[in-house]
Amino acid sequence: HDMLLGQDLLGWLVLAFGAAMCVGNVLAVVRPPVTRREVTDLERAPVGRSITMAIVGGVAALWALASLVRG
Repeated sequence: HDMLLGQDLLGWLVLAFGAAMCVGNVLAVVRPPVTRREVTDLERAPVGRSITMAIVGGVAALWALASLVRG
């Protein structure tokens, strides 16, 4: 059966979500929004949590990339 992106669909999805998680969290720390949308919004992203999530996303993206290249 032909599947979208073949048998590697899970690997591609993990690569996409991991890379987005990594880049999004890094950008939240490096370039916070200029204005807050609501009064309850934080001025800056929590640095520790953002860096931790960026590392988790980066590891997932690298692992998926290695799996896709190997397989």
